[in-house]
Amino acid sequence: MTASRGPRRAPRRRPFSSWSHFVGILLVTLALWLPASTDACDEIPRYESMKAKGNPVPPVSPGFAVEYECRPGYRLIVPLVRPTTTVCLADGTWAPPLQEACTRKSCPQLTEPLNGRVEGSFQFGSQANYSCNEGYNLVGTPVLHCQLAGDGNNVAWSGDPPQCEKILCQPPKQIENGIFSNSHKDIFEYNEVVTYSCKPSTGPDEYSLVGESRLICTGPNKWSSNPPECKVVKCPYPSLPDGTIVSGFGKKYYYKAEVQFECNQGYSLEGSRKIVCEANNAWVPEIPRCVKGRPTPDETPSQSLGVFLGLIVLCCFMYHKKKRKGKTEGTAAYSTYQNKSSTPAQ
Repeated sequence: MTASRGPRRAPRRRPFSSWSHFVGILLVTLALWLPASTDACDEIPRYESMKAKGNPVPPVSPGFAVEYECRPGYRLIVPLVRPTTTVCLADGTWAPPLQEACTRKSCPQLTEPLNGRVEGSFQFGSQANYSCNEGYNLVGTPVLHCQLAGDGNNVAWSGDPPQCEKILCQPPKQIENGIFSNSHKDIFEYNEVVTYSCKPSTGPDEYSLVGESRLICTGPNKWSSNPPECKVVKCPYPSLPDGTIVSGFGKKYYYKAEVQFECNQGYSLEGSRKIVCEANNAWVPEIPRCVKGRPTPDETPSQSLGVFLGLIVLCCFMYHKKKRKGKTEGTAAYSTYQNKSSTPAQ
């Protein structure tokens, strides 16, 4: 027998199925409409010796990788044990954190110049300083810089190394009415000395050498001072009314002659006691004056001091004399008293 089947029932709908579908579509639409914030790293790490390849511009998204290369003037450290690539993480950091993987390139080794020396470092960005031994002059640039070469990547020195040349002087100038020692030489060496002197005068007055008599070769064609002069320097006779010369007597007074004065009794000196005949044929300072009745400033303190010390000595003498006299009188009275007391009464 065949069992009869009952009528088929319609499938049962799940509640809210159509509503959930509607919400899902809405969320997807909103997600498409709203801009997604996917950037995680706002800055690209910077290093002194390395730069990022391709010059990436921040911000960048998580997972973005940056590879570094050496900057111009730098080279990779050999052997390379440090990573040169880092990745942006979702929390805004970079991993792995990098360290400097490049070092400065070096310029060609410099040798010391003959009769000189060089100091400094030969690495990119540094400088070499040249100097010469005493008696030698540096010809060229004293400082060289290790800098980028013309190709923009390698390094080279900024110029050619200088040299140290021996210091020599040409003969100093001849002067009128004078000569200098070793005038027959064409070249003088460093620290060599020439001495000037004046020729004998053909007139009534002798020549005086005004200026430095000794000149020293101190640099290339450089003497320690200008040549002196040989000329007549004559000062007038230093007459002092109401006074007299105490030293520096002479009939004529030439260059650098010195005279000292003092005033007659009852007069005091105004000005300097000592004067010197200078190159302009004048006395320096000018000749003093003798003024009647007024003590000079340099005499007054010494006289006052003498009087003061004399008074102190006199007071001390009088005090000790009076004290000794009192002791003597007291001793005599005491002796008289003793004699009287020891003599028996009659």
